[in-house]
Amino acid sequence: MKHPELRREFSKYKLQREGLSDDPFVQFSKWFEEALKTVSFDVDAFTLSTCNKDGKPSSRTVLLKDFSEKGFVFFTNYNSRKGQEIEANPWVSIHFYWPEMERQIRIEGKAERIAEHESDDYFKSRPVESQIAAIISKQSTIVDAETDLKETFDFAIKTMCHKDIHRPAQWGGYIIKAHNFEFWQGRPSRLHDRFAYVFDNESKSWSIFQLQP
Repeated sequence: MKHPELRREFSKYKLQREGLSDDPFVQFSKWFEEALKTVSFDVDAFTLSTCNKDGKPSSRTVLLKDFSEKGFVFFTNYNSRKGQEIEANPWVSIHFYWPEMERQIRIEGKAERIAEHESDDYFKSRPVESQIAAIISKQSTIVDAETDLKETFDFAIKTMCHKDIHRPAQWGGYIIKAHNFEFWQGRPSRLHDRFAYVFDNESKSWSIFQLQP
């Protein structure tokens, strides 16, 4: 497949060492805030890649709900494919791509469940329809009949929407505790700017390296 018209140059910004924060979380926050002002939609969307116990990878798009120096938080059904894979192998990779800014961020780290009260608080903040969908969904399992799923949802809406709804035990949040970052800025002639942050467990500090494009 050849489509030369799809090729484009990257020239909007550049990334240099003197412009980088020594703290990757500060650098991420800076780029995220800039993306909020520039990117049209789904700034918080990222690709989450997991591996099962046999090392076979899978990826999907999820939404970032919180981040700090502690890590990056998202929510899901613990019994879903990604939930099961995280339980078997907690090492994950996440990827943000903002084409309007010609920027990518790759982050690698270890995922673990957040505290139950934190999942409870977020669940309560969701629209009632989303709460009910989380309760009835057996995420990642095969749908026997689409009408059955819709009927189950409609019935749950009628019977639960006026009640105090509690978070189901199989649904909650994960926090990804980052060990590596890469900030990628597109540049002309494919000479992209790439900087990696690597955490050293002994010194408890971050080292920064520029990578070949």
